Amino acid sequence: MRITLKPDNQYAWFIRPFFWLQQRNYGQVLIPGKCWGRSPRLFAAVATLYGVINRRRSPIDPVLRSLVTVRVSQLNWCRFCVDINAMTLIKRAGSSDKVEALSNWRDAPLFDERERAVLEYAEAMTGLDGVSDEQAARLKTWFDDDAMVELTGLIAFQNMSAKFNAALDVPPQGFCQLPVQPTRKE
Repeated sequence: MRITLKPDNQYAWFIRPFFWLQQRNYGQVLIPGKCWGRSPRLFAAVATLYGVINRRRSPIDPVLRSLVTVRVSQLNWCRFCVDINAMTLIKRAGSSDKVEALSNWRDAPLFDERERAVLEYAEAMTGLDGVSDEQAARLKTWFDDDAMVELTGLIAFQNMSAKFNAALDVPPQGFCQLPVQPTRKE
């Protein structure tokens, strides 16, 4: 870790209920929350945005959202993000198969064409080359413009989160027992 975490009682009063919920849901307070919490207004903005992106009524189904968050986390070398997002993907998918195959998704038969198009788009957004018109057009097969905005927002948010955590060297917290390592795009 590149910054020091404060004791829980030194965070703004409106952040502590989030910590209580994290403790209840994960068995521990999430380290990134404590990092963001050093700037209470920034914490509030990020927490609100995450709540909107991860809502139940999102047009992007939960398994697909998790595939995106794990892959973007791998590409950004965020150990914490891979840990927690892989755990979430395993819960949502009902098995660890896709988590184990995700770093080599192009060669794995587990992924359908929609998932492949989304993973390609996520990698293009995350990398330096950018998104091509062809990649965006492929997504139109499965997503309308509103869903495209949601998917793009999810990928952008996960890039921000993963880059934040990776830059501060936030460690994994032991959520995923698989040896899922972050990987760089080749």
